[in-house]
Amino acid sequence: MVSRRCRIAVFFLIMFLAASNARKIKQYKPCKELVLYFHDVIYNGNNKDNATSAIVAAPHEANLTILAGHFHFGNIAVFDDPITLDNNFYSKPVGRAQGMYMYDSKKTFTAWLGFSFLLNSTHHQGSINFIGADPIMVKTRDISVVSGTGDFFMHRGIATIMTDAYEGEVYFRLRVDIKFYECW
Repeated sequence: MVSRRCRIAVFFLIMFLAASNARKIKQYKPCKELVLYFHDVIYNGNNKDNATSAIVAAPHEANLTILAGHFHFGNIAVFDDPITLDNNFYSKPVGRAQGMYMYDSKKTFTAWLGFSFLLNSTHHQGSINFIGADPIMVKTRDISVVSGTGDFFMHRGIATIMTDAYEGEVYFRLRVDIKFYECW
């Protein structure tokens, strides 16, 4: 026969477990949000005045002015792209996107990104640093926001990127929806 003390202990244990399971899971809300666009014009041998990116490495016997065939595997490009508040290429830039992307799959269009937004406007001063995989064929993709400076000092979060427009293999525009979850 179970003692009264043991039944009371079991009762309180059940009540404790029920109360802890009934607790709501905390939903984190961003401490800061930002939507920006960056415009990439890749150098193709004929557009040196307008190009904002260039292929700096390519597979053996490939051309540095044309992206390699078969999912562009092996191409590495560096960029210095204008950032705007809207999707108009001719809008006044609020900063520059600087970094690199490399095509890293033989099976689908995907790239690895490492870049910074350098913002210098009346709205924002500082940098935001991004890193992550970009499965290009997926409509929206998330990459990590790993740090920042100035107005974004020690900020971390997630950037949801979406290909907003593209023209062949020469131009693309990304919409970058940044949500900071750690703000200092």
